[in-house]
Amino acid sequence: MRAPLAALFALGAAAIMAGLAGNAAPVSAPKFAQGDGAAVDSEVVLAVDVSYSMDPDEQHLQREGYVQALTSQDLMQALRGGPNGRIAITYFEWANVGDQKILLPWRLIDGPESAGAVAAELAAAPYRRASRTSISGGLMFGQSLFESSGYHGIRRVIDVSGDGANNNGPPVTHIRDQVLAKGTTINGLPIMLKKPNMMTLDIDNLDIYYEDCVIGGPGSFVIPIKEREKFTEAIRTKLVQEVAGREPPERIVPVAANAPRISCTIGEQMWRERWGN
Repeated sequence: MRAPLAALFALGAAAIMAGLAGNAAPVSAPKFAQGDGAAVDSEVVLAVDVSYSMDPDEQHLQREGYVQALTSQDLMQALRGGPNGRIAITYFEWANVGDQKILLPWRLIDGPESAGAVAAELAAAPYRRASRTSISGGLMFGQSLFESSGYHGIRRVIDVSGDGANNNGPPVTHIRDQVLAKGTTINGLPIMLKKPNMMTLDIDNLDIYYEDCVIGGPGSFVIPIKEREKFTEAIRTKLVQEVAGREPPERIVPVAANAPRISCTIGEQMWRERWGN
């Protein structure tokens, strides 16, 4: 039943998303229960940026990093160390505020066999790109996925990876605070492989932006990716920390100050300066 259910889930999402773009209102995920009520150590939502600023090489590195991380020995060891020995995971791509596509509906990982099946399913999914960058829309969609997971996790985590600041949809800090109020932890994987430029609306210090404007919750952390060779290692480290429910030995980026060290509307400001709206 897994394949038909996945197809139905994808079709439902596609139907709801059809025609939404630009400043369209974010939507919630379809309400298809995926789990069987099983207790898991973590429910993990992987929210992956596919905006046009992500070039095909970066997209491939990002996808391959998750595929390899899901089958790593480090992840299997972290699974075995949990009270339930299993996690639930889902993976979706996001771009503008009305564009989110589920590639991997909720799946249970409880050992090498299920991890291999999930990794193969993810590896076989087609690639795509879309306009604008709405981290806030991704967070809203990601939080709604927990409503239909069908699992009972000790922790709930949204894991956001991307290479730019929010420039579309609601202010990211407003949505971040709403998500945190529901008890969800948000972690970040800012991709910083290219030199910032106005054409792609990349920014300096994207890691600080994620630290001060995007992440939050118990044990939250940011792991920036600045070298292509470190991509897979960073994703594996992040997943292991999320599955094990522990903080990094030390913060990758300094703890946020009371006031953000970078404007949390810098993406919107840059968009207006370039396009005038």
